[in-house]
Amino acid sequence: MRAEIIGVGTELLLGQIANTNAQYLSGQLAEIGVNVYYHTAVGDNPNRLTDAIKQAEKRADLLIFTGGLGPTKDDLTKEIIADHLQREMETDHEAWERIQNYFKKTGRYMTANNEKQAHIIKGAKVLPNEHGMAPGMFVKEGQHFYMLLPGPPHEMKPMFRNYGSQAIIDQLETVDCIESRVLRFFNIGEAEIAEKLADIIDAQTNPTVAPLAGDGEVTIRLTARSDSRDKAMAMLDNIEKEIQEKAGEYFYGYDDTSLMAELLKILEDRELTITAAESLTGGLFQSEMTSVVGVSTMLLGGIVCYSNEAKVKLCNVKPETLEKHGAVSEQCAIELAENVRESLNADIGISFTGAAGPDSLEGHPAGTVWIGMSFKDRESKAVLVKLAGTRNGNRRRSVKMGCYYLLKELDKK
Repeated sequence: MRAEIIGVGTELLLGQIANTNAQYLSGQLAEIGVNVYYHTAVGDNPNRLTDAIKQAEKRADLLIFTGGLGPTKDDLTKEIIADHLQREMETDHEAWERIQNYFKKTGRYMTANNEKQAHIIKGAKVLPNEHGMAPGMFVKEGQHFYMLLPGPPHEMKPMFRNYGSQAIIDQLETVDCIESRVLRFFNIGEAEIAEKLADIIDAQTNPTVAPLAGDGEVTIRLTARSDSRDKAMAMLDNIEKEIQEKAGEYFYGYDDTSLMAELLKILEDRELTITAAESLTGGLFQSEMTSVVGVSTMLLGGIVCYSNEAKVKLCNVKPETLEKHGAVSEQCAIELAENVRESLNADIGISFTGAAGPDSLEGHPAGTVWIGMSFKDRESKAVLVKLAGTRNGNRRRSVKMGCYYLLKELDKK
């Protein structure tokens, strides 16, 4: 089955809201074996909505509409579809009773147009709205299926999950098992990883391989379809093995994990403690770490040493180090990491010092960052990172780079 998702609402075209409904529905449909080839957004205009319906019917079996089921005059979705299908409208009495009970219970004034929300296309299967007023609908006409869902995500998502998905499954001749896996990579760009995996991407059929870049990372979503979960998982294992052979050095985890989450797993498993001295990041590393429950067994504390005076007084950086090498230097980063670790007797010390931007610092361009790392059981080191972005983007990326390089160091053990 091929599907097209049509978001209805002028607010989508004006950029007032993002079409997160389409994203959600695409993921849900993939899990039941329905292919989504098009996302369409159309305003609250009868002629343009009718044109969108006709166009979608040429390339999809299932048309899913979100939005336009409300009580106002510009909520036209079901009326336009009913007219297109040459069907009448009727009142769904259960929905109308629910609407009336809501207004009685809340003591709010009910206007005449609220009954409009209980109107459905004659012959449609009703999808109950347990989180709002307007019910959804599922209609079959000829070779096409039409599903109408409310626009607010808090209404649409449970309606589709509880009723819409099963209505579609009931129409499928076979329901394949679809399994997905997300591989996460860091310190490599989307173009570079695409080049490394070009032969795999070009040859993809089943499983599919979809790279996606975002926030300094690259994810690769693998999706396999088969008649059993075991077969689908085996297909994913095989394609992942090929990918790891070509780009495994940049891989750090699966699915919804993060660099910080992976670092904390290792610290917890090995019962290691950590502390931080932060200059340009201003406590961001520790802030992200403390957002995780249970981190108190790993993070002993840390210091924000933004000025050179603070680096000397709070982190015992030698004045001559700053005079000779400056704050944006390998020497300063190592002293910061070593001194903060020793002051709290931690297993690991990490430091961040550099030029966040937008201006240069000590003659170093914005985005020049030194990350120092100190360990109880090995020699200290510092890594030079050169970033290009906004001030806060460089700060966030520095934290990720710190996690990444600590993971690399801990992998050596």
